[in-house]
Amino acid sequence: MRLDRVLATPEAAATGLSRMRIQDLIKSGQCALTRDGTGRAATSPSEKVKTGDRLTLCLPPPEDSHISAQPMKLDILFEDDALLVLNKPAGLVVHPAPGNRDATLVNALLAHCGDSLSGIGGEKRPGIVHRLDKDTAGVMVVAKTDKAHQALSAQFAAHGRDGRMRRIYQALVWGSPLPATGAIDAALARAPNNRKKIAVSKSSQARHAVTHYRRLAQLADGLVALVECRLETGRTHQIRVHMAHIGHPLLGDPLYGSGMKSRAGLLTPAQQAALDRLNRQALHAAALGFEHPETGEAHFYETPLPDDMQSLLTLLAES
Repeated sequence: MRLDRVLATPEAAATGLSRMRIQDLIKSGQCALTRDGTGRAATSPSEKVKTGDRLTLCLPPPEDSHISAQPMKLDILFEDDALLVLNKPAGLVVHPAPGNRDATLVNALLAHCGDSLSGIGGEKRPGIVHRLDKDTAGVMVVAKTDKAHQALSAQFAAHGRDGRMRRIYQALVWGSPLPATGAIDAALARAPNNRKKIAVSKSSQARHAVTHYRRLAQLADGLVALVECRLETGRTHQIRVHMAHIGHPLLGDPLYGSGMKSRAGLLTPAQQAALDRLNRQALHAAALGFEHPETGEAHFYETPLPDDMQSLLTLLAES
């Protein structure tokens, strides 16, 4: 059995250690493995553990993330002592990273929640159990306790296969997908020639990825379609890559839709101007459903398209 699975015991769960957190601890050298009287650090979560092996996992004190609290207006849809649901605007980075050290959602959450949020899971991304790309708007849930963090992480890891979670997106894509409904089953990995991009891949490093789509409307005389996408897995850039893979990249996508300039030239001047104003991929996290980690109740939240995407949609529908 894999090392991380062996360590992800009910006892570990009771302490708030998610499997993701355990993987991070292993990779950072916090796991000692003793086999046949010889001890060493085990640094690969996928290492196979044998009967008789002795494992010791060290839990260091929470790191000081040095992330500053920065007040920011948040569009909060729901909040209690365990979690917070919000509508993230396009343009907002979720957590600090090189090039985006402040003015992120995490900075705003630390200001809103105070010290209760910092250190959850011992991670540098306090409370974050999933994320949206900077230029993708829509519904996000944030954990405010270790228990909520672990429970929500487990639901995201199951990707809705156990019926607890639903993730629904809306996108404007070039062309009109045929058939009108379908599933894209194509593994994803980092593109070998561009580390900023994800690509469909058959390499051993590729991760299983499935997107279910449904065409909601044909627009601009069939030049564009509004589609709904439901995630069976949650990989980086998954919808953007999968829709481009079947020949229908998202409008405004600079990474995966740059070859659509000739099609954009077929839009009316007003539609082209609206697309220029969008200046990002036309993708919206429209709805999120999950099981509340404390009450077990089903929660479901929806948000309308942001103004820039709705304005473009309205003009496209006039054709």
